[in-house]
Amino acid sequence: MSYFDAASSLPLHPVARQALLAALDDGWADPGRPHREGRRARMLLDAARESAAEAVGCRPDELTFTPSGTRALHTGIAGALAGRRRVSRRLLVSAVEHSAVLHAAGTHEAAGGTVTELPVERTGRLRTDALRQALGEGDPAALVCLQSANHEVGSAQPVAEAAELCWAAGVPLLVDAAQSLPWGPVPGDWSLLAASAHKWGGPAGVGLLVVRKGVRFAPPPPADERERGRAAGFENIPAIVAAAASLRAVRQEAAAEAERLTALVDRIRDRVPELVPDTEVVGDPVRRLPHLVTFSCLYADGEALLHALDRAGFAVSSGSSCTSSTLTPSHVLRAMGVLSEGNVRVSLPPGTTRGEVNRFLAALPEAVGSVRAQLVPDADPVVVASGPDGVTVDALGKRCPVPVIELAAVIGTVPVGAVVTVLSDDEAARLDIPAWCHTHHHDYLGEGEADAGATAYRVRRAE
Repeated sequence: MSYFDAASSLPLHPVARQALLAALDDGWADPGRPHREGRRARMLLDAARESAAEAVGCRPDELTFTPSGTRALHTGIAGALAGRRRVSRRLLVSAVEHSAVLHAAGTHEAAGGTVTELPVERTGRLRTDALRQALGEGDPAALVCLQSANHEVGSAQPVAEAAELCWAAGVPLLVDAAQSLPWGPVPGDWSLLAASAHKWGGPAGVGLLVVRKGVRFAPPPPADERERGRAAGFENIPAIVAAAASLRAVRQEAAAEAERLTALVDRIRDRVPELVPDTEVVGDPVRRLPHLVTFSCLYADGEALLHALDRAGFAVSSGSSCTSSTLTPSHVLRAMGVLSEGNVRVSLPPGTTRGEVNRFLAALPEAVGSVRAQLVPDADPVVVASGPDGVTVDALGKRCPVPVIELAAVIGTVPVGAVVTVLSDDEAARLDIPAWCHTHHHDYLGEGEADAGATAYRVRRAE
């Protein structure tokens, strides 16, 4: 099995394993106690903090170890908002942030605060003009949240430019650096930063929260004496030591590994559209993580495609709308306005070989073909109205990607300039039909209400 889901988690780095085993013997005592064993544990904790701070590019006393990256984000957002509650209760987040940030934003909104989602380009990068406008209009902002690189499509965000805008407006910027920190420090004058050790081969259950000196910050209650009140509970020193040691190790390998994996990802980006018809590679083609590529395959069920690739020996992930658990598109793909059906995220772990990538490319066409064959409608599309100006197709009760399949089957039967109206009650159609029009160069005319809670999507044949 080739594990191509490094963006989700990585196995323990060999250095992390060695450090963890050594620290189990020496780091078990309470680092807050003055006796010999406590002092030994404290020395390990302090050394890990200094090592991690050096990798991040901050002072050791600015860095807190938390029980997870999610907890680091939640604490960072809550603490920064509480620290500036007399200034504002307005939170700005990009529309493609990790769900942990969006959940924290939802909690803030439920408590009476306001949340503004900032739009992104089709590549997934923040529109800095929208950030500039949001910082300059209405009430002052309390906090801005921006990831350093997107978890789903790998697009690198303009953090340095965003930090400059935030600095000029006097607003702190919190950066989710979970995906990018293994590859290098985050640029710019950011104020807060969060990361997660299992993303770089450290143990699960260790996160990093950095709060720069001078940033107003009030840790959420209840108070605890550990980690300056910012992370409650007894420190897991063996795991913390392993996390810091593995971060240092992967950084030493990062430049060479990034160059090697970038070449492999470029090969996937180039070959997938050639090997699989009706496929869109999404995300920024240049400003991106070196190991991650995402593409969407028209007329394919995302979950079925993941299972087909798993049977072929490849572990990948998806942001597809076509999953039995949600039947709704990924919020990232939706914000970008790109295809969600048949979505595949490939994130290569360190050490991936060209041979593995070639085997993946060889297996992909058959996997997609087998899934597409299962989704051919049992009958012809149901045309409920027809005239010289176009037709109306009834796709009610049919789930992604069948409404798009039926649109594709019908549009070739109408003259250029005629309109095909698709009636659908599937939420995914709101994203996939406009995205299909973009990739096939037809004119998307918008949507309107139809009977029985359905939506009517109108497409004009352009060629």
